[in-house]
Amino acid sequence: MRFTTYSKYKGKWLDALNLESLLEHLSDFLLDGGFAGGPHFHPYWGWSGLDDKGSTDGLKRALLEALVNSGQLTQEMIDELRGEGQGDEAIQQQIADLLDELVQKMVEEGYINMETGNPQMPGATYDVTGQGEIDEAAQAAQQVQFNLTQKGMDFLGYRALKGLLGALGKSSFGSHDTPHLSTGIEAEAASKPYEFGDTMNLDIPATLTRAIEREGLAVPLNLEYGDLMVHQSEFRSSCATVLMLDISHSMVLYGEDRFTPAKRVALALSHLIRTHFPGDSLHVVTFGDRAEEIPLSQLAKAQVGPFHTNTAEGLEIARRLLMAQKKDMRQIVMITDGKPSAMTLPDGRVYTNSGGLDAMILRRTFQEVAACRKSGIPINTFMLARDPFLVQFIVKVSEIARGKAYFTSTMTLGQYIMKDFMTRKRRRMA
Repeated sequence: MRFTTYSKYKGKWLDALNLESLLEHLSDFLLDGGFAGGPHFHPYWGWSGLDDKGSTDGLKRALLEALVNSGQLTQEMIDELRGEGQGDEAIQQQIADLLDELVQKMVEEGYINMETGNPQMPGATYDVTGQGEIDEAAQAAQQVQFNLTQKGMDFLGYRALKGLLGALGKSSFGSHDTPHLSTGIEAEAASKPYEFGDTMNLDIPATLTRAIEREGLAVPLNLEYGDLMVHQSEFRSSCATVLMLDISHSMVLYGEDRFTPAKRVALALSHLIRTHFPGDSLHVVTFGDRAEEIPLSQLAKAQVGPFHTNTAEGLEIARRLLMAQKKDMRQIVMITDGKPSAMTLPDGRVYTNSGGLDAMILRRTFQEVAACRKSGIPINTFMLARDPFLVQFIVKVSEIARGKAYFTSTMTLGQYIMKDFMTRKRRRMA
């Protein structure tokens, strides 16, 4: 007779982990704009070199930090392993295996994909046992780079949007309102007498009321053409938005990362528009020494670049993108923390001046602002600095473009932008 021995199933660590919660804790790492890390990183001046954030070694270190910070890898779990007679090396190996499994699960779930690079030595890992440093791997391993997929960016955008709208309180989604009324399906205004060509969206109580007022309460009730009342709904307009992101060096200077929160807002805005306002469009333009449009799919990889701020070229590209859109409404949302310090000359060269507000650069910038106003494009500026000269510049931009100026911080940037965007959704156009 064959005997089968059953033992208690303890499960794998991976079964007990919440991958979505880990991804939320990883958002700063995945959306890093160049502030953290680097071989020459300085806590005051910020970024000064590339790091290994695009490698699986960097991802595993970030995963380990997320496990600890989120409380999913606790000291009790490690103590339980020790109770089974395993030494620190065995525990470290199990943790290493867990990180490998987590990376593989992220690939299988479609949040990231892998690209094989050049072989090199893997970096050191963190010590979670409290017994000293973990040695680096003794053998060379093949370096593998990872990239966020569209699903991964959607998830981060959804989480960011959820957090931002939650901070604003209750918000209802809608479309852009206009003062024109039509007969449609949504009933949002008082009913009106039916006219030829209207959608037959009858307001039955109002129709019966008019008939009873005319003939009195009698059976059968005769309805005439003049009794017919139909619901009115508001015409909806679509909107094209260009989000301008400042990638000048000041966005990661002075011990503060201002660029990563801006990217997070961009992802949230993209997710909101795609899921709730499919008729709208969103483009992203970055501006440093030069300005360029970047695909939304590449937003997570965007980092701060050259030192200067070419606001004029950024506005020129944004205006050109918006004028190509067949939308009823167009707008520019500009996130910056510095003065314009660069402009592109007619021959393609870039003229720069970081010392104060250069008159020639200002004149060129105001020309582009005026061109936006002439094209009917408002500019809403979100300034992350409070320098008096910068305040005057932003106020002047808003004055010329008939837009708004918001002086905010990285903590409130997302709330300000989302509140402004949703207000424009609900407000009737004059």
